[in-house]
Amino acid sequence: MEHKSQPLASLTTFYTRVGKNLLIGGSILILYVVIGAIGYHVCGRLDWVESIYNAAMIASGMGPVDPLPTDGAKIFASAYAVVSGVIFIGMFGYIASPIFHRIFHKLNIETNDEA
Repeated sequence: MEHKSQPLASLTTFYTRVGKNLLIGGSILILYVVIGAIGYHVCGRLDWVESIYNAAMIASGMGPVDPLPTDGAKIFASAYAVVSGVIFIGMFGYIASPIFHRIFHKLNIETNDEA
């Protein structure tokens, strides 16, 4: 059974998809850092600048900056760190998916043309 590939999307369509994914993925990451900053401010009793700094460092995988004074703050930071890894990897995949899709689609078209 022969399978006919769809044509490669135009560059305009591709750039639109990449832009949309960047906007959505970036918005989710920003929202996640805001949630972390609120958690560090409330649980860790850090000022807002230190809270944002700690949340951004954890979300990017760099690690915590300030020592946390309470067990509640340490539990929050632990949960935030675990979820941050999943969010960061997931958002990278989401943002990069149109690029990988285009590469694999192009390879599939070239393979079908050779057969």
